[in-house]
Amino acid sequence: MSISALAMSQVQLEERNFITKVYGWMSFALIITGLVAMVTASSPLLLSVVLGNRIVFFALIIAELLLVGYLSAAVRTMSVPAAIVTFILYSALNGLTLSVIFLVYTAGSIASTFFITAGTFGAMSIYGYFTKRDLTSMGNLCTMALIGIIIASVVNIFLHSPAVYWTTTYLGIIIFVGLTAYDTQKIKNLNIIGNEGTDEDKKEAIMGALTLYLDFINLFLMLLRVFGQKRRND
Repeated sequence: MSISALAMSQVQLEERNFITKVYGWMSFALIITGLVAMVTASSPLLLSVVLGNRIVFFALIIAELLLVGYLSAAVRTMSVPAAIVTFILYSALNGLTLSVIFLVYTAGSIASTFFITAGTFGAMSIYGYFTKRDLTSMGNLCTMALIGIIIASVVNIFLHSPAVYWTTTYLGIIIFVGLTAYDTQKIKNLNIIGNEGTDEDKKEAIMGALTLYLDFINLFLMLLRVFGQKRRND
């Protein structure tokens, strides 16, 4: 094997190792979120604490936003253990607030939607990883569109318009499908070859996992609006 071919092989190996770490952390966070959500939903005491008081519920949401903002802004100066703890704490808090879906939708439809999300997410991640096409323009377009549907969703809290609700739902699905491919490519390209095993490498993997975790959760919630079957109030 030539020196250039050997170097290329080493680069590809480091890329695969890095992506494996990213998806490992993302999967770990999803497992924590799912377990916390299920445990909370099955515990009347926890449900009364989380959902029994609006102040507590919105305080948890604010705490999530602060944690994800803190992790994104300060990850480069944090220690690796601090970054890991912050990421795990965020995924656990997200599980607390997401427990509400078990009260709204049937367990079967939640499970089936999860597998639909996993299949879609996996397909777009594979595309983003292997495509030679630059997805930057698509990513920028999806990001701008995301800002638009966030604003529309906030306005619709007061309008209660079914048309706006379903428009933002289907656009949201398209947006997060596109962002999954774009973010996968971006994470792959941002990996610095040669720093494998360093603290920087570990923190880059956690930040990549956070990005894809958010894509997965948001895609899941959008698909749940479409495929979720609501519980009957007997």
